[in-house]
Amino acid sequence: MIEKMELLDVDKLIEEFESMTKDAGYVQRETLKKILEENGCAEYLQNLGLNGRTDPESFKACVPLVTHNDLQPYIQRIVDGSSSPILTGKPITTISLSSGTTQGKPKFVPFNDELMETTLQIYRTSYAFRTREFPIENGKALQLIYSSKQSKTKGGLIAGTATTNVFRNSQFKNTMKAMQSQCCSPDEVIFGPDFHQSLYCHLLCGLIFREEIQFISSTFSHSIVHAFRTFEQVWEELCADIREGVLTSRITFPSVRSAMAKLLKPNPELADLIHKKCLGLNNWYGLIPELFPNVKYIYGIMTGSMEPYLKKMRHYARDLPLISADYGSSEGWIGANVNPNVPPELATYVVLPDIGYFEFIPLKENVEEAKPVGLTEVKVGEEYEVIITSFAGLYRYRLGDVVKVTGFHNLSPELKFICRRNLMLTINIDKNTEKDLQLAVEAASKLNAEEKLEVLDFSSHVDLSTNPGHYVIFWEISGEVREEVLEECCNCLDRSFVDAGYVSSRKINAIGPLELRVVQRGTFQKILNHYVGLGAALSQFKTPRCVGSTNNEVLQILCNNVVKSYFSTAF
Repeated sequence: MIEKMELLDVDKLIEEFESMTKDAGYVQRETLKKILEENGCAEYLQNLGLNGRTDPESFKACVPLVTHNDLQPYIQRIVDGSSSPILTGKPITTISLSSGTTQGKPKFVPFNDELMETTLQIYRTSYAFRTREFPIENGKALQLIYSSKQSKTKGGLIAGTATTNVFRNSQFKNTMKAMQSQCCSPDEVIFGPDFHQSLYCHLLCGLIFREEIQFISSTFSHSIVHAFRTFEQVWEELCADIREGVLTSRITFPSVRSAMAKLLKPNPELADLIHKKCLGLNNWYGLIPELFPNVKYIYGIMTGSMEPYLKKMRHYARDLPLISADYGSSEGWIGANVNPNVPPELATYVVLPDIGYFEFIPLKENVEEAKPVGLTEVKVGEEYEVIITSFAGLYRYRLGDVVKVTGFHNLSPELKFICRRNLMLTINIDKNTEKDLQLAVEAASKLNAEEKLEVLDFSSHVDLSTNPGHYVIFWEISGEVREEVLEECCNCLDRSFVDAGYVSSRKINAIGPLELRVVQRGTFQKILNHYVGLGAALSQFKTPRCVGSTNNEVLQILCNNVVKSYFSTAF
């Protein structure tokens, strides 16, 4: 018997969102009040002399702006098992690990029931707007999600990546059911101990349920591109499994094998169909709609460091809509994508005023002196750094993200993610962000496109071992490129950094010629394996775009796999 299930009331969710954003200022004050009332007894707040006050003015006067480094000693005591209220009123029992790809090592961030609830609220809100535009039937989703192991800290707390803590929470599954978004793969695959094996099984489950799949999603678009690049390698093996009804020997974990055995029955007709479709494709263009005829859209975070994968994603998706998922971080959520019709490059996120208390540092002034402004005081067209006060013990926490205000939805701002502040290529007066790097790579890789080749992935490094120091860009390319083309790519990269400090420094040789290093195929897969080996979840993996000298292991992987190197002659 199929259990009766409550589906989400889309109209009601949208109505609640509209009414909340119409009163964003009031909702913000009430949210701060609630956070401070629940956590007023925490040692951190007690020491700052708030004395029970919950108004924004007292809060800003007493509580300083902080970074993760400032809170590290407090978080470490929680991790080590102190049960006194340190950052929150109620004890923290779970710790999230950030992906670690930005700084080279994961950060510990508190995770609690309130943070879980805001996560589900964001999911429900964007689902409501998505479903209004792209209604889905009660089918299944090919969710390319992976949960790394949760471990115990020295003090007995559960620790896992933020995505793992969400996927392993019982409420997650219930919410997915209510959103008609049940994963087509069994839990044993999602929680499998080896992501290569889990990925293979996700693809196999997708093919078994191909007619029922309504959408394809993952946390980040990188995982979706990675999955279909893998499909290109293993499709014949997948067809053989379906034909015989027997799982390949490459899947070795008993729990995964027995879960898959329940789904896999010999189906030569399906195997023939998939085989024929794959042979009929030209360079895998339009692979996704061919395999999954009823898919309505593809969903995942596609902005920021995920933007470079859009071209490949469109290649696989043909004309299927790509919808960028919501805006948040391991520390907490910020906004929902309520305009799913907009292409990912233009995606914006409306801040939910009741999921945290938000402030913004204007970036056109000197950041150290700039006064933060409130959620409803931001100005359209300006860029800001985001400050978050959460229900999980972060107060006036500098997230390090730069956003641009593109407009307002009622009284709540719409934000476009620009870049991470701390991901800078800089040698002296030059300042180039991840976005600048991305634009330079896009410009230069057009020269490869003429050769019918693509840049599969890229990263960068500031090399100060030479005098003067210079930028190094690492590229992994899909095939052999002629020398003269790569020399021109190198010059194009150098010319594409238009920051005034960089250009003037290059002209007087205060910064040396840019170096393009081509790495062998599979290098970025080695970097991914390195992070997964450290306990990161594949679904939370972001290719590090700027590798500092502190991130020595990743730098070694890149340097040890260089096959060709070119220096710019652009200046």
